[in-house]
Amino acid sequence: MPSYKAPVDDVLFLLKEVFHIERYDNLPGFADASIETLAAILGEGAKLCEEVLQPLNRVGDKEGCKRNADGSVTTPKGFKEAYQQMSEGGWIGLSADAAYGGQGLPHTVDAAMSEFISAANMAFGMYPGLSKGAYRALAIHGSDEQKKKYLPKLVSGEWSGTMNLTEPQCGTDLGLIRAKAVPQKDGSYKISGTKIFISAGEHDLAKNIVHLVLARIEGAPEGVKGISLFVTPKLKINADGSVGGPNGVSCGSIEEKMGIHGNSTCVINYDEATGWLVGEANRGLNAMFVMMNEARLGVGIQGLALSEVAYQNAAQYAKDRLQGRSISGVKAPGKPADPIIVHPDIRRMLMTMRAFNEAARALMLWTALKGDVALQSDDEKTRQAADDHMGLLTPVIKGVFTDKGFENAVLAQQVFGGHGYIQEHGMEQFVRDARISMIYEGANGIQALDLVGRKLPKDGGRALMTFFNEVTAFAKENSGEEMKTYVAPLTNALGHLQQASMWFMQNAVGKPDNAGAGSYDFMHLFGLVALGYMWAQIAKAALAQKKNGNGAVARMDSKLVTGKFFMERMLPETAAHLARIQAGSGSVMELPAEAF
Repeated sequence: MPSYKAPVDDVLFLLKEVFHIERYDNLPGFADASIETLAAILGEGAKLCEEVLQPLNRVGDKEGCKRNADGSVTTPKGFKEAYQQMSEGGWIGLSADAAYGGQGLPHTVDAAMSEFISAANMAFGMYPGLSKGAYRALAIHGSDEQKKKYLPKLVSGEWSGTMNLTEPQCGTDLGLIRAKAVPQKDGSYKISGTKIFISAGEHDLAKNIVHLVLARIEGAPEGVKGISLFVTPKLKINADGSVGGPNGVSCGSIEEKMGIHGNSTCVINYDEATGWLVGEANRGLNAMFVMMNEARLGVGIQGLALSEVAYQNAAQYAKDRLQGRSISGVKAPGKPADPIIVHPDIRRMLMTMRAFNEAARALMLWTALKGDVALQSDDEKTRQAADDHMGLLTPVIKGVFTDKGFENAVLAQQVFGGHGYIQEHGMEQFVRDARISMIYEGANGIQALDLVGRKLPKDGGRALMTFFNEVTAFAKENSGEEMKTYVAPLTNALGHLQQASMWFMQNAVGKPDNAGAGSYDFMHLFGLVALGYMWAQIAKAALAQKKNGNGAVARMDSKLVTGKFFMERMLPETAAHLARIQAGSGSVMELPAEAF
């Protein structure tokens, strides 16, 4: 059976020593989030994840969700009690506004907890995760009446939320949506249509499910310009806020999936269900993008989370499993064989996972901090810069984290050898669960196109140039001998990213296929540079900690060695990405379709 230990100490190190969270005390919520308070909160959250959620991970995978004859869905054994415990503990509303019953803590704290929850039980974590997205969308675009009606219930966990975009004929291209909305005299709409792949679409965890649904009002323009967003509860809501009868929303079936069996991914049918417009008519995508971007960052965190839990189990197995002798001489003379962790190729796999995990966690927290600044700062330029960062890094975090999360789950499975292929050790579940993260909330190829086609040129490349300038300034300020191991490779990799960006400017405007053919490599090139920047900052903080002599020398040495591994063995891949980008689209697009 797999195990999990939430990396609380690493999160606290990053927040305190790398990002200096005390600098954010001027923002709402941060003044009450001292490092001691955060340690207590994350420590309690870790217990919930380790002791309650993680033991249910395999249960959820084995049992799955079951659709009953009446269309209701029963979640796996223990899920309902765990959800109640999470709700009562206030974990769903950790960063929600206190006015609606939330804790009012920074979203950065919620991001850290999201990693713990997803690592412990990804399928379970999707239920409250989607509620948080629905909360954010309604908090920003909902009317005062909608906020009053829905937000306290979503925060408390009494009700849960979903997002309904995909239809049988319509995935990424939302302009093909057919779900229709017919206006009624009382200001409501009758929603009809079918949505598929709806995570947490029907279940027994909450008393009501608040569906946010994209649909087209009768007579609206074709394409994405005619899409509106509606809040459509599963059960009607009485005037006093209590739950009433059915609302024409039903679960047609549960999708039979490769993984995340503990989450009920449903076909949801709307048969003249009563819904209410959220925001402006025909501007539904504008409102839904709040939830979609939140979900994309959340899915990126899922990639990191599964990479972390897979690594932890692989590392423990490598220390316990006896097999063969070290090629440099016997390391365990009193045993019939050496533990496999002595073998260089096992070390290669473990170090690859570890080097990604620590840098990815830093990039996730850095971006979460930017998100708090974008929401809370009272300075317009500061908010704009933080929002630029979020827009630029969201596709990178979603695409790179989930690609690497899956790759690392496979590496962990490989460490186990044949034992990784059978169910007993849990590695094959991590592989199956991780696979969906590369697909949903916008397949990773779409994330790459979004990065190159929309985010790079946005506002004249302002966000990209800000990133370049920040990394360049850091490299210049830390160019001494002590940091050379980290700064020199980072500077080289940054040069590759700058060359790739310039190549697109010169070669993609007149030939868009060049951008399409190189976008995936660009996303990963960008991700490597961003992770390298995180490692350089981690190394700087680790060196400072060693000088302080605070008793964490061995731990800081481990970070410095892991960062060195990243710089030597992983960051050089930027050269290959650049070469592929500069090769253009010729061989990619040359064959006629019938040749395939």
